[in-house]
Amino acid sequence: MRSSLESAALFPGMPRVVAVTGISGNLGRVLARLLHTETSLVGIDRRPFPERPKDLVHHEVDLRKRKVEEVFRRHPVEAVIHLGHGHHPRTPFSETHSFNILGTAKLFELCVQHGVKKLVVLSSSTVYGPAPDNSNFLTEEAPLMAADRYSGVRDLIELDMYAQSFLWKHPEVETVVLRPVHIVGPTIENAASKYLRLAYPVTVLGFDPMIQLIHAEDACLALALALRPGARGVYNVTGPGEVPLSAILRELGRTPIPVPHLFVRALIGRAFEARLIDFPPEQLDHLQYLCAVDGSLAIRDLGYSPRHTLKETIRSVL
Repeated sequence: MRSSLESAALFPGMPRVVAVTGISGNLGRVLARLLHTETSLVGIDRRPFPERPKDLVHHEVDLRKRKVEEVFRRHPVEAVIHLGHGHHPRTPFSETHSFNILGTAKLFELCVQHGVKKLVVLSSSTVYGPAPDNSNFLTEEAPLMAADRYSGVRDLIELDMYAQSFLWKHPEVETVVLRPVHIVGPTIENAASKYLRLAYPVTVLGFDPMIQLIHAEDACLALALALRPGARGVYNVTGPGEVPLSAILRELGRTPIPVPHLFVRALIGRAFEARLIDFPPEQLDHLQYLCAVDGSLAIRDLGYSPRHTLKETIRSVL
């Protein structure tokens, strides 16, 4: 069955050549299916992409290496979508920091040198951080406080702030920073998707925070719309709504295990150390506190609206 995005109308003002970093990842593959018929797509990733569309050119190269400049010399790249960063809770910080930050710096430098007109950077709404005193629906001006409670997100915050700085220092490059809510989908392997796939997920007794999810295809739709001429700035990107965590687990047929607050962190910590789960105890804040964002700017400026319903989005993790 063809994806609803694959049959979408042509995106107006689509650049003729678009380079996508991290295209071999699960989200990158969804984006490739969406864009490869809309533009000349050039993939950049240190991982192979054997199932890539035939009309997609793929360069298996590390962003930190000098060889990446050959991509920009060989192709008249007009726009770049930067997905080539990530974090796994078991990967040493030094390795992820080098790849995420040094690779991003090299990419931004090449964008300036080779006259790239548009740069779209994928961040995340998790940079705001869940906290007991968060207001409902944080706007793009809210401080990025996630690292105060979870050090594992420091790279993402640094990358986000670096992209914002680049936006102001280089007005000749239309830069867009997207902060989507928790991305989920059948092939997505992030913390949120892995947690929701657990048959017996641990919850915190007495807490039932509102959660925002976005289908991977809708996240890619927002990335494509950000390529429109004139789009510039920082945008939260939301899905079809927000719903209590308990309602999500009920829709998925999960059997939650409520654990008192005093014991849950130690329980999750031991399970993480024993490699029973890939959910570090610092991320428990997402099961307790609110981190909901306002996505109205992306709706207004980018013409974005999610195509998947809330039920479809929730069930996509299956």
